[in-house]
Amino acid sequence: MATHYRPAWMDDEVVVVQNMATKFFEAELVPNQQRFADQQCVDREVWSKAGGIGLLCASVPEQYGGGGGTFAHDFAIHSAQAGLGDTSFGNVVHGLVAHYLLSYGTEEQKLRWLPRMASGEMVGAIAMTEPGAGSDLKAIRTTAVRDGDEYVINGSKTFITNGKHADLVIVVAKTNSEVGTKGISLIVVETASPGYRVGRVLDKIGMHGQDTAELFFDDVRVPTGNLLGEPGAGFEYLMNQLAHERLAVAVGSVSATRAALVETVRYAKQRNIFGGTLLDLQNTRFELADCATATHVSEVFVDSCIERHLRDDLDSTTASMAKLHATETQGRVVDRCLQLFGGYGYMIEYPIARMYADARVQRIYAGSNEVMKELVARSL
Repeated sequence: MATHYRPAWMDDEVVVVQNMATKFFEAELVPNQQRFADQQCVDREVWSKAGGIGLLCASVPEQYGGGGGTFAHDFAIHSAQAGLGDTSFGNVVHGLVAHYLLSYGTEEQKLRWLPRMASGEMVGAIAMTEPGAGSDLKAIRTTAVRDGDEYVINGSKTFITNGKHADLVIVVAKTNSEVGTKGISLIVVETASPGYRVGRVLDKIGMHGQDTAELFFDDVRVPTGNLLGEPGAGFEYLMNQLAHERLAVAVGSVSATRAALVETVRYAKQRNIFGGTLLDLQNTRFELADCATATHVSEVFVDSCIERHLRDDLDSTTASMAKLHATETQGRVVDRCLQLFGGYGYMIEYPIARMYADARVQRIYAGSNEVMKELVARSL
């Protein structure tokens, strides 16, 4: 394949971080994929090891224990992980939690939680989705009722990444049920709190090694000082952060798409068929040419969005476009790549089969692609 280009947002320092992340993930994640899938989560020590070399909270300022970098460093780490086919390590969600704290937390909250997140001592999760409320956050039913100097939280959440390992969860709850989205707040819960309970670690079509769980809150009491930002401002905060989250999904999708393409080209060059290789067949070459073109177009668009995001110039509509385009491209390209493997593509021991299963959820989480289309359409 042609040499992959280096986007403008990846300067020499970012490349060094990406290379370091690649070596770490090759050593700690790749050899353990089956074991992580069997136990439905990574080993807890992966978090402390990653924190020890600066792969957690890379864009959090040094004064709060982070790496002092930019979102470019986060995206480079995420790209390295996705490019190796790993979907088990929930570092992206952990980083999102850190930036909620950084953006809306008090100085005391930042100093209390961010250094421990950066070191891997605390694993972060954000609890939005409920059994009856996914993309429509207005429909959440979890409540946080003030009682003196405490909030009493009741409700349940589902599909929560890092749910089993989480030590700190940002809970999306209604502090006022009478005023719609104006009554939604974000409250930080340390999971050692009485009444907090982890339910099932969920069985999924793909991403088997990722810790995805149900959470239950039964009269969980937390200090009012655990409120993140202003009461009733939670929905606004969520909307502000979703552009970054959706771009992060797009970054991972692009890297995973290219990984599938590279894997398929490698296979086509060594698979013997009809007296030659699979790559000698015109249909194979034309299919891979289409896949390579679609992948590169997706990469260039997402790289442009990263550059805009680093300038604080990425609007939510374009972020939705990036998530929509990158994940749809991933679905099409991985499907066409799997077809070229024939029967072997349907065997789970082949990486392309796992890539196929893992790709499907990209069009669902962080807002389904139908929601992305609606958001884009509203801007027209």
